[in-house]
Amino acid sequence: MEPCRGSDSGSNPDSGAPFLLSFDQRGFSAQEKKCKLECKLESRHTRMSDLELLFTHEDLNGYLNLRASGLTPKSVTWLKKSAELLWKATGGIVSMITVRHLRDHVLKKYQDTDAQRKVLQFARAFLRYLSKISFDQRYAAFDLFLELPRAVKQRKHVTSRIVTQDDIENVLLMLEKSYASGRLDESHYLNCKALTLFGAFTGQRPLATIARLTIGQFREAVNQEKPFLNVLPEQDKIRMQHYCPLHPQVVEAILPLLENPRDSERVFEQLSFQEWLKRTDISLVHGGARIVNGDLRKFCEQQADIIQWDQSNKNYILTHGVSGVDWRFYKHPLPEHVYDIYMKYWGAITLKS
Repeated sequence: MEPCRGSDSGSNPDSGAPFLLSFDQRGFSAQEKKCKLECKLESRHTRMSDLELLFTHEDLNGYLNLRASGLTPKSVTWLKKSAELLWKATGGIVSMITVRHLRDHVLKKYQDTDAQRKVLQFARAFLRYLSKISFDQRYAAFDLFLELPRAVKQRKHVTSRIVTQDDIENVLLMLEKSYASGRLDESHYLNCKALTLFGAFTGQRPLATIARLTIGQFREAVNQEKPFLNVLPEQDKIRMQHYCPLHPQVVEAILPLLENPRDSERVFEQLSFQEWLKRTDISLVHGGARIVNGDLRKFCEQQADIIQWDQSNKNYILTHGVSGVDWRFYKHPLPEHVYDIYMKYWGAITLKS
């Protein structure tokens, strides 16, 4: 009777197990295991406080270029600023001292939490990037020292900045006075007036949207039976293409600006309007704060509560609060419906100009 040949029997010379090691190999394996154990024990004695990991300025620039690809100039500016602060604080050395120095410097330099978060999150992401390209996870461990301090939750208050219809009409009145006194020529007067009416009636963002709209877009819009502007993704802060209805008062004010034959020209002189506001003392009726160009959007938002503007229609036109699943996968209103609902609430409103 033949002996039992277990497939994993090391004692049976006839088992034919291909993975059996020779005596020398078994001895080498044991020696290797001992070496690994010693290395592991030695690494346990390495304190993080004694650890210094290096990176080069080329590493930082490489990550900066990777992150900046496809972003807006404003976002890239913050990335460059974050990279500059990171290099100045660390000098290419990742250690407890340099990382803590970066965190303390950022918290002291910026009082705004959003600014602090932008810089520190950039630094933490860069450490994770280093850990991947160097196959050394120790870089990522230092993000422990880049966390924001826990802030005491403050009681939330309703905004104290109230913008009413009287405030917008005061802006239009001051534009008229500036034109009459010669401070504004006719071209700038008509442009600022149309910008004020468009911003107040539509609530579009001043720099992300209003400053980027072209003559061709408005020329196409006013020729529609129900005038609406097709705002492109690159003309919106959250890259959401949407239809923006034009109030009859806006259409009337915008027509003189469309005489320029070049469709690609920007229709509004946003910076000129901003500078005019800085030079002109116009204060809000409630609170007395100086009016800024962002108050046009704030008026549209606050006026929406007064006229009980349909929430869905408002959020779509202002691209405000549209990051939910319903907007991403279900809702897609047609321009004529957007215009009809908008005019149902705004059609009866007229701003004295």
